[in-house]
Amino acid sequence: MLKILVACANGAGTSLMMKMRVEKATKDLNLKVQTIHHCSLSEGKSAASQYDIVFCPLNFVSMFDDAAKKGVKICGMKNVLSDKEAQELLKASGLVELHQ
Repeated sequence: MLKILVACANGAGTSLMMKMRVEKATKDLNLKVQTIHHCSLSEGKSAASQYDIVFCPLNFVSMFDDAAKKGVKICGMKNVLSDKEAQELLKASGLVELHQ
């Protein structure tokens, strides 16, 4: 079961909208999800290694380099309101086949 983290600058509006996009994408792909948590970048940076995949706005991807080195998949979204992009990023992560 996937553990997904969604982070934005303040952990309020943007991350909540991204979380809704990611939830829809996981349902559309029939993925087994344990949790989808949204938070601020500062919280996300310290917690990222406890998750399988992290979604954040594209310009913040580098903040999660340490987690990526530990095998966490980091997905930077260009359009945080795009269901299609969230689904494409999940597919590109390589985790879809493992969690269906």
